[in-house]
Amino acid sequence: MFRRTAAVVALLTFATAAPVSVVPASAVRVDASRGWPVAISGQTADRYPEGVTWDPSRQAFLVGSLATGRIDVVDRRGRSTRLVDEAPGVSTFGLHVDAARNRLLVTYADIGNGEQSSEATTYQQSGVAIYNLRTGRLQHRVDLNTPALNPAGGRHGVNDLAVDGRGNAYVTDPAADAIYRITPQGKASVLVRDARLASRTIGMNGIVWDPAGYLLAVRYDVGALLKISPAGAITEVKLPKALIGGDGLALTADRKLVAVTNKLGAPGVEEVTVLRSTDNYRSARVVAAKAWPISGPTTVALSPHGMYVVSGRIDVLVAGGQSNEFDLYRF
Repeated sequence: MFRRTAAVVALLTFATAAPVSVVPASAVRVDASRGWPVAISGQTADRYPEGVTWDPSRQAFLVGSLATGRIDVVDRRGRSTRLVDEAPGVSTFGLHVDAARNRLLVTYADIGNGEQSSEATTYQQSGVAIYNLRTGRLQHRVDLNTPALNPAGGRHGVNDLAVDGRGNAYVTDPAADAIYRITPQGKASVLVRDARLASRTIGMNGIVWDPAGYLLAVRYDVGALLKISPAGAITEVKLPKALIGGDGLALTADRKLVAVTNKLGAPGVEEVTVLRSTDNYRSARVVAAKAWPISGPTTVALSPHGMYVVSGRIDVLVAGGQSNEFDLYRF
């Protein structure tokens, strides 16, 4: 969801923006077998979507906003309409549709570049909002930066989340050394706190739940892929190359891992990589990789019409510019 982020991109002074590569309308191609465009380009007043998810109930995408924290619905033509008028926080990042329970889960935080950022909330506001998917009504707002969860204080700002088959949510915090668990009833706890999750820049970022019974999460700065058990045991997945700048992750129905990397806050490459494992993710190999044609990709959503990667012009934001444009481009 930097997926999500460079979620704590404001920590970095060396992050530089590449020129935005825009797909012109005349170049938009339609896949006749599916009837959905390869490229979906649009504008949103809420600006800088970092996370994206597919909503099967609306047959549309849902996106968040670094600028306003609100949540928008995006249709196949790139038209955006607001789903949630009142933002859960300064900025929103990872989104996850739990269709079986009619829920939308959204991470919110303040990394210093939202319209409502303040000294009191920057790297302090950190939580998950849970909505009724059909109505958009808020059901739970779970604060993940409390003295009970983080007795040592410090900087916090959650980014991405995954949901297991029982409805438990698992949430990364790139500014800290913990991954949190939230029960279906909205009770939060620390799943694991470990020095291997911590970073001086951007740490744990994208996360997915594998139905085999564990989590896979990527550490943005060094590109390590970690396998985490429901009990909090951590092992590093052996990879042929580090996923430096690893942001959003997705797991396909046949358990291939799709990883989006960028250079928004690390010396990574703008690429989408597909990994496959034959040993339950003790190791994985690359089965496909594609340099991304639109700058600033952050995460990917799986839909019946293909895998779509969002580029929300966060590179423009980091560079001090302004934009209300975004692209969803199919892998």
